[in-house]
Amino acid sequence: MSGAIVTHPEFIKLMITSAVSPMAAEKGFPSHITVRELKGKLEMMTGANMDAMKIEIFNEQDKSIGKLTDDDAILKHVLISGVRLHVTDPTAANFADTSAVEKFEMSKEDYDNREDSVQAFKKRNKMGRFNPEVQAKLAAQSEENKELALKMNVGERCEARTPKQPPRRGEVMFIGEVEFKDGYWVGLKFDEPVGKHDGLVQGKRYFKCDNKYGAFCQPRFVEVGDSLLKWTFQTMKSDFLGLCHNNYQTVHHVYCFVKTS
Repeated sequence: MSGAIVTHPEFIKLMITSAVSPMAAEKGFPSHITVRELKGKLEMMTGANMDAMKIEIFNEQDKSIGKLTDDDAILKHVLISGVRLHVTDPTAANFADTSAVEKFEMSKEDYDNREDSVQAFKKRNKMGRFNPEVQAKLAAQSEENKELALKMNVGERCEARTPKQPPRRGEVMFIGEVEFKDGYWVGLKFDEPVGKHDGLVQGKRYFKCDNKYGAFCQPRFVEVGDSLLKWTFQTMKSDFLGLCHNNYQTVHHVYCFVKTS
């Protein structure tokens, strides 16, 4: 605007991100310092070498609008509050990317034979799954799962009632043993996207459904039957009214008993 006096705040608020480290921070910087001095502060924040540092500017719509290339420029002349500065350092190693890092691997057989492992400690002290009582309980649960699984059929309507989960209805898609867990399991396709996958687990397809509609449950947590219809507004309304009616009858009987006693 012609004739207007432009003033600059004492501090410029900037969002800082970095390719050197997985960090993001919003911080205020003095508006009178130079880009070179800013780089010194960013070196402490990001670990990037200030002499090799590259800084790209992004606006509030996350669109690149330029780069800071003049080390002698004053911040208030080249930056405004609210922009994001992305810091890169061509000379720095990318510690966030571990794909190229050589990893130590050990076979299950070698691990089972070690005497200094956590597993060996648990075996010696009969802890967890190495406790005879726990083993007996797991064996009983495994046998129960097998017996229940053999009574189910693919295509049956079902309701899963796993611990710490609300009831979920769907259709049985798979029955049998799997590679990712011991024992018998039931593969389910839920009516709603309340599952974990699409029937593909650890690279093997057991059944096919839309993503987030599939899950595996232990047979002892699954009830099957034609009466387990798909939940709709009408069925939920009917179930709710039935629950209210039953509760009313219970409260009414208790009230009458207390009144006549």
